[in-house]
Amino acid sequence: MHSYIRTPEALGEIVAAFRREPLVGADTEAASFHRYRDRIFLVQLSTRERTAVVDPLAIADLSPVGALLADAAVEKVFHDADYDLRILDRDYGFRGARIFDTRVAAQLAGEPAVGLAALLEKYLGVKLVKEHQKADWSRRPLPPAMLEYAAADTQYLPVLRDALRERLTQLGRLPWAEEEFARLESLRWTGTPDGGDAFLRVKGARALPPRALAALRELYRWRETLAAQQDTATFRIIGNDALLAVAKALPRSPADLAQIPQLPATLARRHGTALLGGVGRALALPETELPQVERGTRPPKDAALDARVERLKAARNRVAAELGLDPGVLCGRSTLEAVARATPVPNDRAGLTRVAELRRWQIDVLGSALLAALA
Repeated sequence: MHSYIRTPEALGEIVAAFRREPLVGADTEAASFHRYRDRIFLVQLSTRERTAVVDPLAIADLSPVGALLADAAVEKVFHDADYDLRILDRDYGFRGARIFDTRVAAQLAGEPAVGLAALLEKYLGVKLVKEHQKADWSRRPLPPAMLEYAAADTQYLPVLRDALRERLTQLGRLPWAEEEFARLESLRWTGTPDGGDAFLRVKGARALPPRALAALRELYRWRETLAAQQDTATFRIIGNDALLAVAKALPRSPADLAQIPQLPATLARRHGTALLGGVGRALALPETELPQVERGTRPPKDAALDARVERLKAARNRVAAELGLDPGVLCGRSTLEAVARATPVPNDRAGLTRVAELRRWQIDVLGSALLAALA
């Protein structure tokens, strides 16, 4: 059963009860698929017996939730905590303490599929309904089926945590997971507002000639402004492919717009005036005001470094295969590159401890193979 929490009094009571429990499953629902301004629209919390779905649109002060998350006496169980902890920090300044992440646990257990639905089906025989995966959580009132879906995201987390913890213990990998969980406590929101060159992140933008790039810049700014006014996800106004195609074509009339295959006729009718206006502003710019793509000079290739990375990668892959782990889970390429740059002395495990990117458990499991590869 679950409770839908919409008053400060109900929130205070449920959080007080949950803080007397040893562990609580936690999740959030945002609406970036639908809204321009993303934010948390639901917070779900589950003990082994009860689930609460908290409505932040109805309760201005969620500080009791923050106190629960920060309470080191209660273990918080997330699935893929990284995103949830970052947006909880972004929206409320909340921090998490004593985390168990079922996704991280599944990766370290060598599970081939680490999505929540796959894990619940494998370990608990529970089949999650997926129909509300991309639902608009900002809508109110929320239909009962959506509330049930949200509740299901956390109500099984405590039991899944038990199963994965037992599996990690059997494999001797629980300390690996605990080191990863401890690092999650330091996660903070790092997103920054888009600068004036955000349009360059559109795939294909950097290949455009200057005049078309200027058109893309104008069209991108128009779409951002309209999406913000309507609080609608930008792709719901017009997609990047269509935006890029219009910029490339530099149309001067509705007839020109109609000749662009990537631009649906409905969008041409709805936004034709705005699209032609953006292109017109770009066409009117003097050459000196056209945007230029700065192309950074690549550092010269370091053949010796590349060779060290390849040897480290081969050693990592061999150990990963022996452990039944995805190589990237055992040790990512960027970490291998850091080891290659540090070039620790052969047989010097202490040298590996000075590589900040390496975890202690990775040194225990992989250190000898890495040092041998560098010898």
